Amino acid sequence: MADTGPTDTPQGKEAAPHACCPEVYTKPPPQPTEKKPGQLSQEQVRQYFDEGYVLVKDFFKPDELQPVRDAVEDLVDELAQRMHKAGKITDTHQDAGLFSRLTLLNNDFPGAAVVLHKKGTLPQAFRDLWSNERLLNVMEQFIGPEIAGHPIWNLRTKTPRNEEVTVPWHQDNAYLSVHSIGTLQPTAWIPLLDTNKDNGCMQVVKGGHRKGITASHVCCVGGTWYVELPEDEIQNTLGCDLKNDIVTCEVPYGGVLFLNNAIPHRSLENNTDKIRWSLDLRWQHPDKPCGFEGIKDVIPMRSAKNPDLKPDWEKFESVDRTGNQQRQMNNEAGAEDEFDTTIQGPWMLRWEIVNHNKHTRSILGEDRSKNPNWTKA
Repeated sequence: MADTGPTDTPQGKEAAPHACCPEVYTKPPPQPTEKKPGQLSQEQVRQYFDEGYVLVKDFFKPDELQPVRDAVEDLVDELAQRMHKAGKITDTHQDAGLFSRLTLLNNDFPGAAVVLHKKGTLPQAFRDLWSNERLLNVMEQFIGPEIAGHPIWNLRTKTPRNEEVTVPWHQDNAYLSVHSIGTLQPTAWIPLLDTNKDNGCMQVVKGGHRKGITASHVCCVGGTWYVELPEDEIQNTLGCDLKNDIVTCEVPYGGVLFLNNAIPHRSLENNTDKIRWSLDLRWQHPDKPCGFEGIKDVIPMRSAKNPDLKPDWEKFESVDRTGNQQRQMNNEAGAEDEFDTTIQGPWMLRWEIVNHNKHTRSILGEDRSKNPNWTKA
């Protein structure tokens, strides 16, 4: 049960107008003249910019994603061994499989799924997937030939019936500073099994990006660190019809759901007994604001100006994104504790806090005016 406390309204919340960049999200760049593997059709590109998403059900062959599954298994095993060595658990559940082991660990040490989510480790299989040639060819269709990975990427540890891994309605821009509203940041949401309404697939509100604005969100939902986009904001501010515009995206294993950073979306509850693993990876133009300045920078991946460019993975991974987030939110102890089960970030300074819980305690009394980049757009 989340603690409740006084609301905390950002300075200028009532007076500040919405920043507006509709063309960023609705107008595609000049398309490549060369045919490349993985490129989307003209109709798929049109749908991405018109509706804010496009689902490609057969983008990968299942065997291409097997190394990613194997890497996730290794990460879970490494977490189990660390928790056992630290005396947090007595059973590592060594014989449990990919789709059940973390659930058992989370039962023994509540918050284990959050600890893994925070880890931020990029095994080679994750690096190979993020810089996959076919994915970068799609990104070129969305943002042009200069491509960098965004500092926010996630391994989603969606254990069954777990509030902390069920993300409510939001726009990705709500987690970023106001200065990145003019930067298109495409996401590839890649599940590691077939997804459906029962195990927590994604839903989007098609067309919710067209105004090019970030509607008002609130923080934090239940016992989580998530912001939420109220449905009346989706309807009244973004002009969507929730009866007709919600699309349930059941993505099969091997499929990819491409989203932009202004479309409202959420994940449904996982009501099965299997973990619904997925990765969300993001890209943008390397020279544009990423919205996470001062926390972690982008990682350049491809450049027409420098065809020999290779991602500097070691430099990128050397920066602890979640730790830096926590340090900015006065939680040095949490940043240093490898088993800390809380998450903080500067988005908590941007939106009205209507519900306090363990994740927000470190910012109680924080002077929001000290960080004007994170005031309401």
